[in-house]
Amino acid sequence: MRSEAQFDGVSRPFYNHATIEGHGVMIIAKVLLTSTIDKVGHAGEVVNVASGFARNYLFPRGLAIEPSEHNIARFTKERAAHEAELLQRAEKARQLKAKLADQTFVFTRKAHGDGHLYGSVRSEDIAAQILETTGEHVEASKIRMDGAIETLGPHAVTVSLYKDIAVDVRIRVDEEGKKEE
Repeated sequence: MRSEAQFDGVSRPFYNHATIEGHGVMIIAKVLLTSTIDKVGHAGEVVNVASGFARNYLFPRGLAIEPSEHNIARFTKERAAHEAELLQRAEKARQLKAKLADQTFVFTRKAHGDGHLYGSVRSEDIAAQILETTGEHVEASKIRMDGAIETLGPHAVTVSLYKDIAVDVRIRVDEEGKKEE
């Protein structure tokens, strides 16, 4: 049996009811996303969402439409293009991982006698050096480190490149003015 709900005087066959334990009955709507929405889905996907979310947020903003056969066919090409772009991003991330895996980034800073730096090496500094070395832009927020590097010597940070693709990068901080042997 197909459930129908009426909103704005229009019968919508894509609504159904779901019982959520402890919360009663919730009306669920099937919608076709026209844009990628975090934690909901990608453009061209048919997803189940709460009817209020669909009615009050997705539909008025043009982020979703009714999943008719015509609309699904219309977004099939867009979805294929989106999937191709995701594959391309993943491949680019794998190539960058290969470039970064065998590199050590060296920073030169002034330091106290006990090895603590006057300044520090931050994720922005590491991102700038990655850009300078590889020509690839990495957002500073994608560089995971416990805090700014404030001591001389070797350190390791993790760079999240794409979804589950990450690489550990070696960092070495040398004292400014010291001669390398």
